[in-house]
Amino acid sequence: MKILIVDDEKLIRTVIKEYCENNNYTTDEASSGLEALQKLKTNNYDLMVLDIMMPEMDGYTMLKELPIEKRIPTIVLSARGEEYDKLSGFELGIDDYLTKPFSPKELIARIKAILNRTSKKLPNSYTLNTLEINFLAHTLKINNKIVNITPKEFEILTYLIKNKNIAISREQLLSNIWGYDYFGDDRTVDTHIKMLRNNLGEYRDHIITVRGIGYKYVENEE
Repeated sequence: MKILIVDDEKLIRTVIKEYCENNNYTTDEASSGLEALQKLKTNNYDLMVLDIMMPEMDGYTMLKELPIEKRIPTIVLSARGEEYDKLSGFELGIDDYLTKPFSPKELIARIKAILNRTSKKLPNSYTLNTLEINFLAHTLKINNKIVNITPKEFEILTYLIKNKNIAISREQLLSNIWGYDYFGDDRTVDTHIKMLRNNLGEYRDHIITVRGIGYKYVENEE
């Protein structure tokens, strides 16, 4: 597992690097959003720890400019702890948010939780008529055209397909997609499902609302 550490403070990068390598993770570093963007386009990583306020290009701008096929699980680590900042991050598809000062041990625990969740074995691809999903490349195509969805929407779709025809509660989605100690509530699930359905277009009705429980994915529309 290789982790990209993005922060303009060298001391913080060094601390995270030491803790990661003590837990057998390989690391790479970037001191700005622009440097991180260049590295993400040309290298493969399993997870990113990302600061927001950086020179040249801030963390959120970098996420917006990152091609969909290069997006990876991301933990934001920032001195900005306002609700607006956190919600903005989750809307961009980040997986977790920690405010500075932070506990390196807690950061490692969150890294492990996300990597354990995202490394579960899945088929390389899934096809339903003109709907094509490549789980390795994290791409969704409909009618042979790339559909841009956030990493979080992709995770939700993947989880529902993996458990197709099974009713999944909002709590299960929060636990399995967002991980422990998530900042938010089950309304977040509904918001992401709504956005996912919009992006699925003609396939939106394959995600069924199960009254009083949550959602399920079905191959034959009900």
